Amino acid sequence: MLAAIWGALLGWQTAEHIRVSKQLHDRITDLAHAKADSCARLMRSRRFSGGVISTERLEGALSALVDTNELRAVELLNNASQVVASAGDTNFNLPPDTEFDHAAYWGADTAILKYPIDLGTNLGTNMAAELVIPVEELRSMNSNRLAAASNNPVEPSSASTNRPRFNLSKERPYWMTEDQYRTLIDSKSAHTFVVVMSAEKVLKDGSADLWMRVIIGILGLGAVAGYAVAWRSMIQTSELQLRLVRASEQNLHLKELSLAAAGLAHETRNPLNIIRGLAQLVAKQDNIPAEIAAKSREIINETDRVTAQLNEFINYSRPREVRRSATDLSAVANEVARTLNYDLEEKKIKLEVLVESVVIEADEQLLRQALFNLVLNSIQAVPPNGVIRIRASRRSNEEAFIEISDNGPGVSAENRGEIFKPYFTTHAEGTGLGLSVVQQIVLAHGWEIQCLANEPAGAMFRVSHVKLKV
Repeated sequence: MLAAIWGALLGWQTAEHIRVSKQLHDRITDLAHAKADSCARLMRSRRFSGGVISTERLEGALSALVDTNELRAVELLNNASQVVASAGDTNFNLPPDTEFDHAAYWGADTAILKYPIDLGTNLGTNMAAELVIPVEELRSMNSNRLAAASNNPVEPSSASTNRPRFNLSKERPYWMTEDQYRTLIDSKSAHTFVVVMSAEKVLKDGSADLWMRVIIGILGLGAVAGYAVAWRSMIQTSELQLRLVRASEQNLHLKELSLAAAGLAHETRNPLNIIRGLAQLVAKQDNIPAEIAAKSREIINETDRVTAQLNEFINYSRPREVRRSATDLSAVANEVARTLNYDLEEKKIKLEVLVESVVIEADEQLLRQALFNLVLNSIQAVPPNGVIRIRASRRSNEEAFIEISDNGPGVSAENRGEIFKPYFTTHAEGTGLGLSVVQQIVLAHGWEIQCLANEPAGAMFRVSHVKLKV
């Protein structure tokens, strides 16, 4: 529909430009016709008796009509299209064998038009129009006429007069032969006007109108394209709103499921504790078979494992409400190191705490839990006698960063984007929720966490965009 509207606009502007161009051409054609009429009236006012006009007298009068603004040149042609008189700048070339039919031929800045001469004579006679003869030829013809009259006694007494009387357009003079008369008629009769008009203003106006139409077409295209983009954006916005509504409903449903699952996990821990307690009572009794004691210990270990998984799940499903306060990052890191001291000594792992004493804006309890999970993940990954490093420092006057690195096997490049997903783990003893909890805490603070390679070996977890307390 929009393409059809734009096409209709282009068609309308094209038709308007054609109409305006025709009006401009008609204007110069009408003006050229008026100039031709003026030249014809000028010829009638300058002719002698018998329809003879002096070439010099006519060209002088025509030169007064020629100017550079409208009429640039005039030519009078005989029946053979030869010039018998001209005025103005006649350095132009007409197409050969051209049939004008009152049409204009447009040059770079001129319009050339051709009109038959109408001097009120009958153009159907042998004489096409008026005779345009130079003064010298007129004088020669007058001398010939007087000489012929003196030798012809029939010639009336007018032969003795000195006033030239030519009546060549009526009949052949008695002192001319038929060939002389026909040659004079063919070569000196004014049959056609060729009018050269200035077309600069017309072409300029036509070009200006064309550019205006082009600009209108471009603006129309811009409007149509803008409307199309707006329409597409509106459709996409509507689709996004529907998706947001559905996502909101799904999110609400997932929250309800999460709360229900957390409640179920919480309620499941109570019977597990009872089972663990009964297994401990059985294991502590005297004089029980060794097989029963071993089975009791297996029950205790399995209940501890399931309880740990339930605790991780409950911790993961709990909403993260960040209560920011001024927190000493060095104190939190040292406290986590003391908490995990037993696990470090058991595997003979060296923990280096390289943390500047900086105060950040964070929830101290959540930050402690995040660091605890990251260090515990490294303890599970590195082999005995490995090295774990906690490093934190200022990055600028507004932000700090935290890094936990180790020299363990590291994380492959294809697993670095998956490692923060729930239940994804590379450790046999892991639950797959520890790093997911860390990511929840980091994102709740508005920070960013990345899993990177630790050269030459191992893994590095970097927490960035940590805001300093101002």
